[in-house]
Amino acid sequence: MSLDKILQVRSGSQCELCGANEHLAAYQVPFSPDEGADSSIYACAACRDQFSGAAEVDLNHWRCLNDSMWSQVSAVQVVAWRMLSRISAEGWPQELLDMLYLEDETKAWAEAEASSAGEDVLVHRDSNGATLAAGDTVVLIKDLTVKGANFTAKRGTAVRNISLGQDNAGHIEGRVSGQQIVILTQFVKKSS
Repeated sequence: MSLDKILQVRSGSQCELCGANEHLAAYQVPFSPDEGADSSIYACAACRDQFSGAAEVDLNHWRCLNDSMWSQVSAVQVVAWRMLSRISAEGWPQELLDMLYLEDETKAWAEAEASSAGEDVLVHRDSNGATLAAGDTVVLIKDLTVKGANFTAKRGTAVRNISLGQDNAGHIEGRVSGQQIVILTQFVKKSS
C-alpha cells in the first residue's frame, strides 16, 4: 500500500491537524528518526503551507491544535508542538504547550528542528509568525515605553528598514522618533 493510502486510512481522509478534507497530501515531518507513515502526517494545503513557512501564519487556524495535539500519532504531536512553540508568544498557544505531554523520544524529535535552526540561521518572526528580513517595515501593535529615551513608541507606528538581532531571534532594531531602539518581535507585525 502506498504512503498516501496508509495516511488516508489512518486519518479518515481528513487533515490530521485541522480536520479539513480538501487538498490533502502526505507531509514528511523533518528530522524524523523513522521513515514512512510513522514520520509523516496527512495534512491540508493550508496547514502544510503555514508550518513550512510558505504562507503567513493564521493564528486562528491553529486553534485546531487544541484537539489534534492529543493525537496518538507521534508525527502529529511533533508538528503540534512545533507550531505551538512558534506562536507561543500569543498566550493561548503557550497554555496548550504547557499541557502537552510528549514521550522523551518524541520530544527529542520535536526539539531537533529548533536545535538545527539554531546552528544555521536565526529566524526572526513577527507576532503573527511571519518571517522578518533586514530592511522590512513593521508596525508596532502596542504602546512601548522606551527605556533610557524618555518617550513612548505609540501603537501603529511604522518602523522602516529594520535590522535583525544577530544573537536573538526575538530582537530587531529600528528607528523610532529619531532614536535607534531594540524592539521585541512579539510587539510588531510585518507591513505588506
